[in-house]
Amino acid sequence: MTLQSAALSRVKPSATLAADAKAKELKAAGKDVIGLAAGEPDFDTPENIKEAAIKAIRDGKTKYTVVDGIPELKEAIVAKFKRENGLTYTPAQVNVSPGGKPVIYNAMVSTLNPGDEVIIPAPYWVSYPDMVLLAGGEPRFIGTEAPSFKVTPEALDAAITPKTRWIILNSPSNPSGAAYTRAELRGLADVLLKHPHVWILTDDMYEHLVFDDFEFTTIAQVEPALYDRTLTMNGVSKAYAMTGWRIGYAAGPVELINLMRKVMSQTTSNPCSVSQYAAVEALNGTQDFIAPNKKLFQGRRDLVVSMLNQATGIACPTPEGAFYVYPSCEGLIGKTAPSGKVIGSDADFATELLETEGVAVVMGGAFGLSPFFRISYATSNAVLEEACSRIQRFCAAVR
Repeated sequence: MTLQSAALSRVKPSATLAADAKAKELKAAGKDVIGLAAGEPDFDTPENIKEAAIKAIRDGKTKYTVVDGIPELKEAIVAKFKRENGLTYTPAQVNVSPGGKPVIYNAMVSTLNPGDEVIIPAPYWVSYPDMVLLAGGEPRFIGTEAPSFKVTPEALDAAITPKTRWIILNSPSNPSGAAYTRAELRGLADVLLKHPHVWILTDDMYEHLVFDDFEFTTIAQVEPALYDRTLTMNGVSKAYAMTGWRIGYAAGPVELINLMRKVMSQTTSNPCSVSQYAAVEALNGTQDFIAPNKKLFQGRRDLVVSMLNQATGIACPTPEGAFYVYPSCEGLIGKTAPSGKVIGSDADFATELLETEGVAVVMGGAFGLSPFFRISYATSNAVLEEACSRIQRFCAAVR
């Protein structure tokens, strides 16, 4: 008898965390490695947010809280959705979890039965399908094409079956940075209106990181008739540089929120009390740092896209948001790396690049669409220039 459960045997470890861990391991061993695998802003958490956390500690806000979020934070989330997205919720419709992952997992595990299908457009964030599998569901993938990496209404309509329980939409996307316009969401909404048994989980974690005057919208905002079967998810990790604080949140129908709370009551219990008070300040306090940070990210995007498109065999689309690019390495497949090994896949490309030039990226296969690779440009221009120069050098040496 094996120790591992049947449920866990269906999933694999996170490829992004594995790639980042490998880069850190090589660095610790003295190797000159540039890690571009982790999706984490390099900015520090703003001072006003840190001060709110310190005050919470001094005020003794260190006890258990309501399972799925303190009232102050739920009110701040309600205000955020109204202010920024034109969506009206009550605190009873809000869930606060210890990060965005638990929001998604709790929604899946509380609603999926064996045989239920969840539609996931590819490329997708690595954890979506495995969370569906852990919850007993079946991921069903819709392939997309470069340079848009967006699912079309026709493809969505063809993918929906009587077994479809959810569709997960992520805009801007991890890993591609692609973001859906209002018109594109309108097209998807028209399809979903025809299939009232399908629920929608919209992962808006990168909402504030959109570039070139792109207007962010979320699907319940575009089509109010979908409001009653949409879980609109967000968090403080990316825009507020609070990855380690572990606060994700969502709003949706009361029935679903109650089910998610029930899961939390027997698993994680409440998110960190101090982090919740910090998140109140993040949402209610000054937002002045978001625009300058976004401008820096846009400059980094432009730098990386330009330099990668100068590399032999690489084609890099320009994404609308997030802090990732998802370039194709198709032009290098079948060719020989400097090590003498043949590059047979994007996994081979990522391995050879790391071993030859010390640049850690994540293979596209981890996100369900090959032959591509993901780069996070959430680091300094100097580091990005050096990394992209190494990628250019590596590609030039491929024969």
